[in-house]
Amino acid sequence: MNSPYPDPLRRLLITIPAMLASTLVAVDMTIANVALPHMQSALGASSDQIVWVLTSYLIAGAIATPLSGWLASRYGRRFIMAGSVAGFTIASMLCGSANDLTTIVLARALQGASGASLIPLSQAILLDINPPERLGRAMALFSLGSMAGPIIGPTLGGWLTDSLSWRWVFFINIPLGALSFAGMMAFMPQWRSGNTTRFDMFGFVTLSIGLAALQLMLDRGEQMDWFESTEIQFYAVILALAAWLTIVHVMTARNTFLRPELFKDRNFAVGSILRALLGIAVFATVPMVVVMTQSLLGYSAFRTGMLGMPRALGTIVGTLAITRLIGRIDSRYILFTGMAFSALSMVLYASIDLYVDQTTMLYIGFIQGIGGGLVFLPLSVTVFATLSGKLRNEGAAMFALTGNIGNAVGISLLQRELIHYTAGARAHLVQGVRPDNPIVQYGMPDFDTGATGTLAQMSAEIGRQASMVGNVGIYYLVFSISLAMLPLIFLMRTPKHPPPRETLTVME
Repeated sequence: MNSPYPDPLRRLLITIPAMLASTLVAVDMTIANVALPHMQSALGASSDQIVWVLTSYLIAGAIATPLSGWLASRYGRRFIMAGSVAGFTIASMLCGSANDLTTIVLARALQGASGASLIPLSQAILLDINPPERLGRAMALFSLGSMAGPIIGPTLGGWLTDSLSWRWVFFINIPLGALSFAGMMAFMPQWRSGNTTRFDMFGFVTLSIGLAALQLMLDRGEQMDWFESTEIQFYAVILALAAWLTIVHVMTARNTFLRPELFKDRNFAVGSILRALLGIAVFATVPMVVVMTQSLLGYSAFRTGMLGMPRALGTIVGTLAITRLIGRIDSRYILFTGMAFSALSMVLYASIDLYVDQTTMLYIGFIQGIGGGLVFLPLSVTVFATLSGKLRNEGAAMFALTGNIGNAVGISLLQRELIHYTAGARAHLVQGVRPDNPIVQYGMPDFDTGATGTLAQMSAEIGRQASMVGNVGIYYLVFSISLAMLPLIFLMRTPKHPPPRETLTVME
């Protein structure tokens, strides 16, 4: 029979373990970043090898994310989510206990694969247990977890690493994962959509190979000088072939792994493009700011993490501020305002220099957080408001996947452009540092070009200044991308009626 909306108490008891699980996954996207140097020392790994602690998590998560929709439809959300939380918790224990690189890389892959379903299925659950008039609040709650998690991650990771050890960035998941698992088993109904279609193995394999090749190409590209490397060329060929086979398969076969009817919904199609672009405009800038504050401004890992707290606070304020406006004001206008705030934060970041004070960084981060809070809630509401209930599992998984791809592409793209901008700025600055330059003679009358120490000091300072110029150039680039996204917002339409929920069956 059709699933009724649960009463408020039951809705709360379902929401808590679902949100706890999805927030854990969101936090773990960034919590290990600040602990990498400590892991490298403890495990005896090189700088190239230790990056696989992050890469294995991302690749496994990217492959497993689209699979979560089919599994939930076939076997039920409670079974898949509880199993995912259990796998994520066990993998966290293995990560924290690892004494060699191979163990932690394999455990991180298990952690990424296990956690891949938790964010999209948590979103689908919140959409289904809340009546139409409460969807705005439900998506606000989801946005708080998914947005604040990656922002809080570096702060929490820095504190745990400095206060205890790097192992606790993983051990912290064990009690919280156990609590989420118990809540799911006790209170979560076993939703099913009645999907009896066979598993599309060919579509899954081609998509998985393409996603793995894309992630490897993005992660290894900068180290290997991109397409100058045979390794990167190989990944690119595999990606192109897998993408071609996937597209042809989806367009010609029946009951495919990817549901083409998802992208016939205009809001979902345009919203997915916007979500991917937000990976560049919002998410990719966060690690850039973290690296900049540590390497150029000289902040410690913990202080850098604390610098991200106003950003998280801004996200919470922005999300809560529009909770009651969803349904009363066109979501596209709220989304437009959020993008405007994000663009403004990029202009403000572009105005700083190496001597910026901490207060300035705090309020810019707060503005950036407000922009993120105003963006993701209305985007989620608009994307899923017109999508049929029978496509919600697959839709949530694909929406999460496009976001993950956008995040990965955004980080790699901005990193590549940062290196190029920095190299160009350094070349320009070096041209002016010569004995016959009157500005050098006036500003540094004692400059001795024959002293090795003086030259090394000058080279280091030029490098710092060039890197700062490169960061400023990146912020202006992201500002331009944010402005280009604004017209896409109005290609989506405001729904007049909520989609039916006729296909979800609840089995207690």
